Amino acid sequence: MNDSPLQVLTLPTSPYPDQRPGTNGLRKKTHVFQSKKNYLHNFIQCIFSSIDLRDRQGSTMVVGGDGRYFNSTAIQVIVQMAAANGVGRVVIGQNGIMSTPAVSCVIRKIKAIGGIILTASHNPGGPDGDFGIKFNTANGGPAPEAVTNKIFQLSRTIEEFAICPELRVDLGTIGKQSFDLENKFKPFTVEIVDPVESYANSLRNIFDFAVLKELLSGDNHIQIRLDAMHGVIGPYVKKILCEELGSPANSAINCVPLEDFGGRHPDPNLTYATDLVETMKSGQYDFGAAFDGDGDRNMILGKHGFFVNPSDSVAIIAANIFCIPYFQHTGVRGFARSMPTSAALDMVARATKIQLYETPTGWRFFGSLMDAGRLSLCGEESFGTGSDYIREKDGLWAVLAWLSILAARRQSVDDIMTDHWRTYGRNYYTRFDYEEVDLDAAVEMMLDLELMISDRAFIGQVFTVGKKKYQVEAADNFEYSDPVDGTISRNQGLRIIFKGGSRIIFRLSGTDSFGATVRLYIDSYEKDMNKLFQDPQVALAELVTIALQLSLIHERTGRRGPTVIT
Repeated sequence: MNDSPLQVLTLPTSPYPDQRPGTNGLRKKTHVFQSKKNYLHNFIQCIFSSIDLRDRQGSTMVVGGDGRYFNSTAIQVIVQMAAANGVGRVVIGQNGIMSTPAVSCVIRKIKAIGGIILTASHNPGGPDGDFGIKFNTANGGPAPEAVTNKIFQLSRTIEEFAICPELRVDLGTIGKQSFDLENKFKPFTVEIVDPVESYANSLRNIFDFAVLKELLSGDNHIQIRLDAMHGVIGPYVKKILCEELGSPANSAINCVPLEDFGGRHPDPNLTYATDLVETMKSGQYDFGAAFDGDGDRNMILGKHGFFVNPSDSVAIIAANIFCIPYFQHTGVRGFARSMPTSAALDMVARATKIQLYETPTGWRFFGSLMDAGRLSLCGEESFGTGSDYIREKDGLWAVLAWLSILAARRQSVDDIMTDHWRTYGRNYYTRFDYEEVDLDAAVEMMLDLELMISDRAFIGQVFTVGKKKYQVEAADNFEYSDPVDGTISRNQGLRIIFKGGSRIIFRLSGTDSFGATVRLYIDSYEKDMNKLFQDPQVALAELVTIALQLSLIHERTGRRGPTVIT
């Protein structure tokens, strides 16, 4: 403990107009946080101010990050401000590292008041990359809209912030550090913890590690390849999959977290995880997976590079859910997917007579259902899958779920997927991302589209492309009423639904640090056994043509094509 009490200061500041958190917190270019005076301090103060003072005094908070550039600097500021704002204890992953799922897990285990996660998820890192700050509440999940709105309102009027500028924390040494502060009766405590262990303990209680160890290192073990993409999940993969479950050390690659993710885009999809995709095509490995920067997203691949669409992935887990011991004990309360995610999960829910919820994009909507005991398994098309043991999507959980299914069924990934399509039908699905487009142009295009589909004459309209005809059955701007608290979320994406279940969806994304992203989703259900094995881009070509004709997205955005196709 330091001998002399540390001074707590209240310093003047001026507000910024652009600190509205999106579905995944506040994301900006790193230089914005570094160069704009008190930009970081303002937002952190608004997080603390959004918590009632009586709840904040003496409370515990969790802090972790994905290790990207500026992570350690920001954590020092957060600790200084936590102390000055009455927080009693801050728990931090060693070296400032802790995956998003692990933060959620620790918040719940130690009953913290919340947590601050420093990540821009799958966005690039480094001095020229992105940085982000996300606040999770006491349930371990992303702050609900009422809280993020409060943070934004506070950010528009902030005049001062509290800080203990002389406080310095050793992030590299596991253990407790205590600090005496001026006018504080109790010392402020910082606890540096192993970022993996508490999270790993939870996974041991969910999955049968003995079965998984036999699958990965027994006499008839399978060969796997896991790419951490130099994100936060690397140490978790090494400790759990390699050291504990016996997978060879060389089965896990890019496992050292780097501030710039090795100069790459830590996004686990076919566009950015190309090294893994090419390696899997060789046929040497039976199962492959990649993870994003903060460890909450995953991509699943089978032998010869067989790609499992994320929408199909959650449906497969749902159909085989009792291969996971956790659900044998808890039962299954419900399934959920985000609205843009394909309806593959719906088919499983219908067959198993389990309640299905369709929510807006954003994990916090799932958290509300989980807290009410209504939801066990959920997923998003954006490579996110998870269950109710925490309140975040969880890439490593999804991989262990898949490995549990492989161990139980003793089939290959592509055989499991093929059997699933034969049983439930197939949802052909794709997503086009138009990134960093002009915001005004994107908004104008969306408004014009909404005006078009809202016209009564649009319903029943028939679109003909080649030999196929598509008749509009419904169209709207998706609106969600939370069945738990009645909260209504409007303007969640434009939907065009055709007879037979095919859908075209347009959505304006709010998580990019520069410009706007327009996302176009195409979903088409096929139950004809003779049509289950087409190339998705070929199977969906007619619907893509209709979407482009309706939106004129290339002309309106100035883009000849999408930035990313998944």
